[in-house]
Amino acid sequence: MPTNNPTPATPAVATLPPEPPPPAANHLFPIFLKLDTMRVLLVGGGNVGLEKLGAILRNSPETAVTVVAPHIRPELRELAARHPKVQLHERPYQDSDLDSADILFLATDDVALHRYIGSAAAARHLLTNVADTPALCDFYLSSVLQKGDLKIAISTNGKSPTIGKRLREVLAEVLPAELATVLGQMTVIRSRLQGDFAEKVKSLNAVTAELANGPAYETPATAYWRRVATAALFTFAVFILLNILSYYFTPAQVWQLARSSGMFYTFVAVGFVAQMVDGVLGMGYGVVSAISLMSLGLSPVSVSASIHTAEVFASGASGYHHYRFGNVNKRLFRVLLLPGIAGSVSGAFLLVHFGETYAGYIKPVLAVYLLLLGLRIIAKAFRKASQQRKKVKNAGWLAGAGGFLDSFGGGGWGPLVTSTLIANGRTPQFVIGTVSLVEFFVTFASAFTFFTMRGLSHWQIVAGLIVGGVAAAPIAAKLAGRLPTRWMFVGVGLMVIVWSLWALRKLL
Repeated sequence: MPTNNPTPATPAVATLPPEPPPPAANHLFPIFLKLDTMRVLLVGGGNVGLEKLGAILRNSPETAVTVVAPHIRPELRELAARHPKVQLHERPYQDSDLDSADILFLATDDVALHRYIGSAAAARHLLTNVADTPALCDFYLSSVLQKGDLKIAISTNGKSPTIGKRLREVLAEVLPAELATVLGQMTVIRSRLQGDFAEKVKSLNAVTAELANGPAYETPATAYWRRVATAALFTFAVFILLNILSYYFTPAQVWQLARSSGMFYTFVAVGFVAQMVDGVLGMGYGVVSAISLMSLGLSPVSVSASIHTAEVFASGASGYHHYRFGNVNKRLFRVLLLPGIAGSVSGAFLLVHFGETYAGYIKPVLAVYLLLLGLRIIAKAFRKASQQRKKVKNAGWLAGAGGFLDSFGGGGWGPLVTSTLIANGRTPQFVIGTVSLVEFFVTFASAFTFFTMRGLSHWQIVAGLIVGGVAAAPIAAKLAGRLPTRWMFVGVGLMVIVWSLWALRKLL
């Protein structure tokens, strides 16, 4: 039935323009092959063949590789001699070589031969990699970074292997070597988790959150040990403070401190600068403090006693903040701790009984060693970052020697231990953080030994150094994880050289 009511118009709907086609991208599918379960054929025995064989054996040393080439370089023969599963055939390529191959690498300078072999391999459904010819490749070789069980492959879609190598160098410098230890620990954690799949995933996310996001995402275990460390540091600090107050603080001394506040603030500034250097570079507190205080006309005895006592508080605050910011390698900490304390106590005991005469003979020898080590560290800062680090053997003996020299020779823990570990290629951030935390226990053991055998004096200097050192500790610990690795190497090297020259000043 007709009606006079007009039909309402359909509202216009705004249509979005069609999305532009996605830009060209890398559509390669990334995989990691168990190459040692395959039979590999490498055609080519020159420089490129050597490079390909090296890449294969570097990642999968047990791979069975057959190398076919009319001429084979001596370097390639030497490499093959170290791997029994590599077979060399010094003759031209034959079609029958494909019969015993699962995967193929072509590395000659004959493009026509590459096309011929590639066609034959395609007919047999063999995957082929052709050197410097991306269009003929079924797969590309990537630039690989390895840290223990962690392996990162970088692909540029065959466009620029050089860019891949540069990115690998950047990642090698940024990613700490301690990631290999983290992976090993995660395997143990995963094997011990209880509950269903969802609960295990939740637990692993909690464990790895701190690694990804920093201390703000602490796990319960990490928070517990942080509280334990904080309580221990606070207890030690209160213990020493109560002893100082009970034996040395009198109303007259407090009034004298108030009247000489200008000099007190000078000591605060010295402690602040010394701790900034030590917290960032892992060494230098004693050097900076000694040079500054002696320039003010103080006697060497006053300087030595004051620095050792104040360093307990400064190193405690520094170690705590390094731990808080994630700069501590717990495994290295356990290796260094007890030997360092033992060396420190024995050095302080011998120094009290035999005086500083014999310490004067040891310090120049240490200074010459560290002078050479400082030059080596600076040279290392400008080498390629891809160089592998050397394994530090007998790190416990190193810590024992550092603790002994620090007490008996008046200094040397940071310069000896930190510089030796860094010179062998360990990551400066973790070395500095770990050595700084151990330094608290080493310095406390030394100071406690001196305190029980000799007592304490010059508390005005000590108080100023403590205030300045504690104030600088969190800033320095934060900077230790932010400075570029190269410039941390340079800073450590320069600090070692300064320490060496300062120790040799009388001989020079």
